[in-house]
Parts: sequence; C-alpha cells; structure tokens
Amino acid sequence: MSELHKAIQRTQMASDMSQAYFNQPLTVCYSGGRDSEVLVEIAKISKVPFIIQHSHTTIDAPQTVHHVRKQFARWENEGYKCRIDYPPQSFWQLLGRKTTPPTRQIRYCCEEQKEFANKNKVLLTGVRWDESSKRKNNRGIYESNAVKREKRIILMNDNDDRQQLTNRCMQLNLTTVNPIIDWSDKLRDDFISDLKIECNPLYCMGFKRCGCVGCPMASKQQRYFEFEMFPKYKALYMKGFQRMLDYRNYREKQGLSHYKMRFKTANDIWMFFMEEMQIFGQYTMEELWGEVI
Repeated sequence: MSELHKAIQRTQMASDMSQAYFNQPLTVCYSGGRDSEVLVEIAKISKVPFIIQHSHTTIDAPQTVHHVRKQFARWENEGYKCRIDYPPQSFWQLLGRKTTPPTRQIRYCCEEQKEFANKNKVLLTGVRWDESSKRKNNRGIYESNAVKREKRIILMNDNDDRQQLTNRCMQLNLTTVNPIIDWSDKLRDDFISDLKIECNPLYCMGFKRCGCVGCPMASKQQRYFEFEMFPKYKALYMKGFQRMLDYRNYREKQGLSHYKMRFKTANDIWMFFMEEMQIFGQYTMEELWGEVI
C-alpha cells in the first residue's frame, strides 16, 4: 500500500469518527506551511466533508498571513469551507499578563493562541516524524488528548487496536489524526511538485519553517535569522517583556503574589528567551525566577 493510499484511508477514518461522535465535518488544520498544503490536498482527494481551519496567532510573518488569505479565497471559490479563528487577545497582550517568556517547556502561547478553539472535534494535522526525533518518539497516527499525559492514547501504526481510542473519543472531546506522519521530506516535496501546489513565499526567502516568528521550539540559529528578517518583531517582544516586568512590579506594590524575578530589564528576559544563559552565570529556571512570594 502506497503512502498516499494510507494517508487517504486515515483521513477517511478520521472523517467517520468526526461524523459519528461529533456530528460535524472533519477539521483540517492549516498553518500555511508545506505540510498543511499537502494535508488539504489529501482531504480533497479523500472526498470527505471537511472544514479548513487556521488559527491566527497574531505572531505569524506577514507573508504567512497573506498566503493564508490567498489560499482560503481560492478554496472558497472551489466550494470548500474555510475558517480563521482569532484568539481572545494578541500574543503581545498575552506577554503582559505572564511572569515568564514562552520556552520549550512552558508553551502557553500554543495553548492560548492556537488551541483555544479545538474542542468537540476531530483534527487532521500535518505532523510528521521526519521533522524531529521528539515527534518520532511522542506523536502517533491517532491520538486522544487528555490533561494528564499518562492518560493519552497514542497509536503508532495502522495495525493498533483503535477500539480504545474510539471508546474515549466522546469523553475527551478531541482526537487528533496525523495522516502523513510517516511521510519523508522527499515524498512531501515530490507530492507538492507533482500537483504544482503554490507554497508560502517564506520558503523562497530561506525559511525552513513558517510558524510563529521567534517560536522557542525552533533552533537558536533559526530564531536569530527570523528576527534579522523581521526586526519589528524583536521590538514587539521587547515591549512585551517590559510589560511583563511592569506587571510583576504592580503585583508587588499591591501586595499580591508574584515571582521574585532576578531579571532587572527587558533585555535580561530577551537574553534568557534567546537561550543566552551565560550572562546570568548559568542560573537555572528556578534560580532566575525565584519563589512565589
């Protein structure tokens, strides 16, 4: 069985689950990146009812925003339903009410800017094992989400018993299916070339990914490259970090609980955010932020 055939079968099963448990079309998550371009085409080939959903994080590159709008206009003209979900606040406002910048371990930005609308549905995503070793070890073809990680169900191949997944689908209100998870970079790129899919212009500018600008999940080199390309985003981060300090000071004056931060300036937080820890003498996260007082 070819990889494309397997991806189609997985998509059709995801659609069946969405109709059976939530009585609604499958939700295809579209980020504006190459993997999600492939995902939409597979959903179209599968001939299942679906909605294309994009979460506007307020921190995407301008090229991504324009590309998403362009693609959505084309797909809507073809008769497909598209939806853009907007978070309750911008990412820059979010920074002003947090006491730590987002990190690889503390990814509140994903939860509040991207995942806030993902309830009572089956999601189709473009996650692939080829993207990182972490995804190879922690992501599966079929996944049921749960608050406690140990209660998640992850099925790594098509021969797994899916009865346990479907039994809990209604209880958890969210199931994720990754139909191209075992696709290689070459297979994805060949698929895009064969179908002549128009991709995000960021790839022609030297970008390897099209996610949020400055995402801590990207490499340090990639993040410095992004801020070099979009210097205004660095300025917005700095303003957000200053609001973070101001919020800490406000809570302190009001006698409210807060973290006794060792950071003194917004630039201190910026250096920590960019993993330049040596300026603090290699402090740990706990040492940097102190105890709640």
